[in-house]
Amino acid sequence: MSLITRLQLKAEQVLASDSEHVPSPCVSVCVVHPTLGLCEGCLRNIDEIGAWGQMPSAQQRQVWQHIQQRCAQRLSGS
Repeated sequence: MSLITRLQLKAEQVLASDSEHVPSPCVSVCVVHPTLGLCEGCLRNIDEIGAWGQMPSAQQRQVWQHIQQRCAQRLSGS
């Protein structure tokens, strides 16, 4: 299973959960794509990565929604 597929499945699990704690999407592959500006491991941008620890849960879930969309785009080849 590819890293993107695993990240997409994790996004689905996180977004389906009503837990107050929202897990970090970090997978310890911290390489930011030079033109896309997204981490190759978690598909977050620098602002999302930097602000994660101070974000309220609702905002963290929004980031997971963005990750889910980015995964779908990568998997569809867009």
